[in-house]
Amino acid sequence: MNIEKQLFGTTPEGKEVFKYTLTNHQGMEVDIISYGAIITAIRTPDKNHEPGDVVLGFDTLEEYLGEHPYFGAMVGRVCNRVGKSRFELEGRIFHITANEGANQLHGGKKGFDKQVWTSYSKKTPDQVSLFLGYESADGEEGYPGALMVEVEYSLNDKNELAISCRAKTDKPTHVNLTNHSYFNLNSCKGTILGHELMIASDRITELDGESIPTGNVLTVEGTPYDFRLATEIGERIHEVEPGYDINYVLDMKSRELTRVAAVYDAESGRSMEVLTTLPGIQLYTANHVNGIKGKDGKIYEKHSAVCLETQYFPDTPNQPEFPSSILMPGEEYSAVTIYRFNR
Repeated sequence: MNIEKQLFGTTPEGKEVFKYTLTNHQGMEVDIISYGAIITAIRTPDKNHEPGDVVLGFDTLEEYLGEHPYFGAMVGRVCNRVGKSRFELEGRIFHITANEGANQLHGGKKGFDKQVWTSYSKKTPDQVSLFLGYESADGEEGYPGALMVEVEYSLNDKNELAISCRAKTDKPTHVNLTNHSYFNLNSCKGTILGHELMIASDRITELDGESIPTGNVLTVEGTPYDFRLATEIGERIHEVEPGYDINYVLDMKSRELTRVAAVYDAESGRSMEVLTTLPGIQLYTANHVNGIKGKDGKIYEKHSAVCLETQYFPDTPNQPEFPSSILMPGEEYSAVTIYRFNR
């Protein structure tokens, strides 16, 4: 196993951005850059042992610096949506940056996905790891507390890409981190409508017209959201136009690392399992990806990928019945998600 580092580019502010390539003995490679802690590529063999890249993204830093739908990024301080861009914490109202109408999406106008992270690598007999760090200042995007964040990406010979997140704060705050990779197991060719998906959940969080949870939890029984048995993503997607974008409630009593989802593409023979310690997972089918020019000149269209974002529930800061995303001084936020690839 190996990890290589090279210069990927320089930001307009003059900050160098590096790309790291993690490689195992099974022919799997993962590229990660220090801007946004973004996964830019995951190359893994198909059923014919031919390697192919299974995540959407770009070839250059300049493209990542532009507008895009969070391809491969670590998003925070709070991922997903916060209704009305406000929350109450310890008797005080905090107003955070709105960037999707009146609401906040994925951390605000300059969230963790738009920051240059510090980086260093480590190699052991069992895995190669990249550590990325970021210090979010007190008041950044409206959030209280200086937050120290570390994300560890590690690759082993089981073709497991583990994402371990840790954070500490000096004031009470909210933390909800996720990786926003867009997966297409057929080497990013065509759509994912023929991918088979399983999600081990019988409940979803109900949304209002602005995609903010109402606080109600609904059963998936008899609905197009039922993926308890592996089902092609495209089989019922027309019933939920423009596509899937919903949080599933995971049944994990002790927050142990649990297998919660799986995707299979018959054409390539690739499959991917998702394991996590987090209580929710967002299914998103790239509903608003329309004509984006990506790697190698490929044009990404609607439903060209599937996102499986592990998380605390959307709008958790305003929903006392949801699992809490509050982090207190002296505590440590800790979450692990594993994407395991097979063929």
